[in-house]
Amino acid sequence: MKQFEVIPAMDLINNHCVRLRQGDFAEQTSYSNDPLAIAKQFEAVGFRRLHMVDLDGARVGKPQHLHILQQVAAETSLIIDFSGGIKTDSAIETVFGAGAAMAAIGSVAVKDKPLFFNWLNKYGPEKILLGVDVRDEKLAISGWLEQTEVGLFEFLKEMTGAGVRQVFCTDIGRDGLLTGPSTALYQRVLAQFPGLRLIASGGVSSPKELETLEEIGCAGAIVGKAIYEDMNNLKKWLPA
Repeated sequence: MKQFEVIPAMDLINNHCVRLRQGDFAEQTSYSNDPLAIAKQFEAVGFRRLHMVDLDGARVGKPQHLHILQQVAAETSLIIDFSGGIKTDSAIETVFGAGAAMAAIGSVAVKDKPLFFNWLNKYGPEKILLGVDVRDEKLAISGWLEQTEVGLFEFLKEMTGAGVRQVFCTDIGRDGLLTGPSTALYQRVLAQFPGLRLIASGGVSSPKELETLEEIGCAGAIVGKAIYEDMNNLKKWLPA
């Protein structure tokens, strides 16, 4: 069994590392205008993964920060999953070509299932990370700007049936609030889909919460605001 992975988030708007509050673009905090320096800092303390989110790309429907992906992939050894605006064959090819190890796909899996399933078959489940962002257990897409009536559990049943093996699940209502992750929700997901490699996202505020997520069976957790608020103590987030 793979070690529980703590994955720093890097949300990008206009070449800056930012964090949003509950997915609201109007409520953003900018932490750095040098994403490469931040990535190198993560790597230096021992992180292996990076969750890179192109928020501008999600908004306009086409990746806008490929140059940062390319730079970070070239100058660090971080395993990067990249999301935001990946909606076409050319976009996903470009993302992999720029150095992403995985494409994190959300909206397309909801809006264009044949295209998503084609990518899953073409690139394999190890290179496709399904992103499910939920409000009240209903999916939100397009950078959280579009709320759907698609239920989380029915969606996961269809996706895992098609071959999806790894998923990150964000409770938007907790994201950026440091109020703790949706542990009960993740327990229910893992009970229904025991073979799923589930990565928790949203609300993580302490290393102790990561221990709980590992105990219930999560494969990892994406941590955003809590890390950026305390960049001088990054090592405390690494598994013992």
